[in-house]
Amino acid sequence: MNVRLTWAQPEDLVGHELRQAAQDGRDAREIEERWYAAGGAPAPDRAGASEPPASPRLRALAGHLLDELALLESPLAADEPTGLDEIVAACPHWPGPAAAGRAVGRDRLHAAWLGRAAGCLLGKPVEKLPLEGIRALAHATGDWPPTTWFTARGVPDELLAAHPWNRRSAPTSLAENIDGMPEDDDLNYPLLTLLLLQRHGRSFTTDDLARLWLDELPAGRTFTAERIAYGNLLAGVEPPETARRRNPYREWIGAQIRADVHGWTHPGDPAGAAAQAHRDAVLTHTGNGVYGAMFIAAALAVAAGGESDVHGCLAAGLRVVPPHSRYARAVRLGIETACTEGDFDVAVDRLHAVYGDTHHWVHVLPNAALLAAALTHADGDFTRSVGLAVSGGWDTDSNGATAGSLAGLLAGGPDALPEHWTAPLKNRLATSVPGFDRTGFDTLAALTHQEALRP
Repeated sequence: MNVRLTWAQPEDLVGHELRQAAQDGRDAREIEERWYAAGGAPAPDRAGASEPPASPRLRALAGHLLDELALLESPLAADEPTGLDEIVAACPHWPGPAAAGRAVGRDRLHAAWLGRAAGCLLGKPVEKLPLEGIRALAHATGDWPPTTWFTARGVPDELLAAHPWNRRSAPTSLAENIDGMPEDDDLNYPLLTLLLLQRHGRSFTTDDLARLWLDELPAGRTFTAERIAYGNLLAGVEPPETARRRNPYREWIGAQIRADVHGWTHPGDPAGAAAQAHRDAVLTHTGNGVYGAMFIAAALAVAAGGESDVHGCLAAGLRVVPPHSRYARAVRLGIETACTEGDFDVAVDRLHAVYGDTHHWVHVLPNAALLAAALTHADGDFTRSVGLAVSGGWDTDSNGATAGSLAGLLAGGPDALPEHWTAPLKNRLATSVPGFDRTGFDTLAALTHQEALRP
């Protein structure tokens, strides 16, 4: 029996680390030549594991090369620190202390939970599909950019054969079969954050989060950087080294999708939200991967505090990101592209021209640029926010979820969201996080509200 564990085989990690090295400006040419001369292959383009398995000799070499790659210094390190003190020092417009008396209402949190679920669910059936496939499937049903759920009804068989829906998600995420919110890591992580705050409050440590994961998060529900960090924990590696050891996914999107509850529970306090998100993110990520969590937490915090303008939220998020970092440049590019291109498809094509050939579809940078572009172009409208975020490809369910979270907060309450997005959710979600399976979004809003009120 051959078990090919996705996102974890050493022979698959080398290709991703070589790609990350090129993005960092690290000279890995000699290591790359040795890898390919020994019979190594590039990392899988879209899947998490390659076939066939590597020989014991090649797998051992992969481990050695990963350790050598880790020793190469990046010329970008000075502009992209990971430590919180260094990040704050690099941000000239870091937000000041929170204004007293800011609160977030339960209805606003209810809309945020619903928005996150709806946006995620919209993106699930087209996750991993190339951009042209997403466009073709939606155009086939006359719904472009998407304004409602994807459907197989009316789609020609030859098109479905050329661009099949995501295998795991299609049975629960097309218009004809949605029955509540199915399980997804984009919802599991907010639930785990809520559980973390219930147990440890705002003073939680990264070690507290690590122990919570080991106690409550099934290993098989982790992916990319989270899976590597989980395995490192089981091997006795302690945070924050868990984020660095043989982890080529440390600047991918995982920490960004874990940031929502940190923002929701810090209304009007983007600095506090970003600092809390940082303690979460460094378990699994470094540099730009950490900035993704801080950016989203800060943007959501000002929205939770009453900011009604999406552009102000994005600006607040940028204040907690080192301005010379690649993440800040990605967000600024997304905003600028959306402002200058009236046709959002043209804006997306510009972003794909910049990132499509150099970055994996789960990397945080292309997704940050796309998310910023979609939110800017949508100008606060919920349907356009989630529809445009998903329409741009890459990590469709994660971008849809984050766009829906922010747009839901800005909408102010569940009744402000279109019913065709909320009714199929049936006020319940499926999850493997203990204690939350089949919980209603109204209940989650009430529990989150309690944590937002906690000192």
